[in-house]
Order: sequence, then structure tokens, then C-alpha cells
Amino acid sequence: MNRMNDTGGTPARLSYLDGDFEIILPGDYVVCAVTGRHIPLGDLRYWSVSRQEAYADAAASHEAYAAALKKGEAF
Repeated sequence: MNRMNDTGGTPARLSYLDGDFEIILPGDYVVCAVTGRHIPLGDLRYWSVSRQEAYADAAASHEAYAAALKKGEAF
């Protein structure tokens, strides 16, 4: 098993806001919408408010943005 994906906990459900997030269902991590990696809540830095998705890092966020732009979708 890949250690980077093993947070050893339960998934959380969040509401992503501008510059912050609200915990809807407590847990230890969220899943990156692009890579599928588990992101511990303390490490969460990238997300989309309009898409309500979390991203593991800047590269994953950029990949999601580029894909949305190509499809003409909001980001």
C-alpha cells in the first residue's frame, strides 16, 4: 500500500468556502478529485468553491482547472 494514500482514518465531508472550509461530517481526510490521494485535513490547501472539490497540490488544482476550461465549465 502506498503510504501517502494511507491516512489511517475516515473520510470527512466538507463544504469548501472562499479561503476556508466547513466540516459537515468529521473525519481525518478528503480525497483529491484529480489524483485520488487522501489529503489529511491539516494539509488541505487547494480546493474549488464552485466545484466543491479538493486537490492534493497545486499541480492537481491546475490540471482540474485546465480540464474545466477546455470543457467550458466553471471553476
